[in-house]
Amino acid sequence: MPKHEKNDVELIRTWTLSTAATLGSAVRAKGILQELQSRVPAASKKSLAVDGTDIVLAMPASEKAVFNAAAAIVAKAMEDVEALPVIPREIQDILTIKVGERHRWLADGRLPSAGTRTVRLNGRARRITFHVFDPKVVEDLLDRGAVDQWREDDAEAKAENRRKAAYKAKLTRSLKKAKKTGGDKPDEPATTLRGWEEFDMDGLLR
Repeated sequence: MPKHEKNDVELIRTWTLSTAATLGSAVRAKGILQELQSRVPAASKKSLAVDGTDIVLAMPASEKAVFNAAAAIVAKAMEDVEALPVIPREIQDILTIKVGERHRWLADGRLPSAGTRTVRLNGRARRITFHVFDPKVVEDLLDRGAVDQWREDDAEAKAENRRKAAYKAKLTRSLKKAKKTGGDKPDEPATTLRGWEEFDMDGLLR
């Protein structure tokens, strides 16, 4: 076989991501790929790809040593792939929630944080810090349908707050109206005041 034909023969290795790893999310699968790419040498990053739920490492046969080194790193990382923290865009896809909901439920404690992570944006000097989440906790929330219950609770709380606000506004308007139309109350007749008769008998008003 000619030399150039041998170089075209690819070395391929595949690892299948479990449901516990992806939590049924293509966004999560892509996030796992990016995590794996960050661990292999820079020259091997583009040789890693995700195909559905499969992580695929493919290189020309001429790069066998580089291939084996990258494969060893990926194989080691795959042992703990199910425990990788869930990042914001992944949890939003897994639980089908919006950014605002994530922030609100994180703030009130319903969505527990597993800590924070700081990364540098590609091609930029700026770093960003964000909360990450325990995949086991996320899986439990998904299985329990917790998000549906949280949305119902939020809707009820919002309706109750509106009722309270409407009542408060109505009460305020009533008080303002009474103040404008009521005027000052007339003084009580002198004879109704306690001790007035004794005071008058002493002649102190004469």
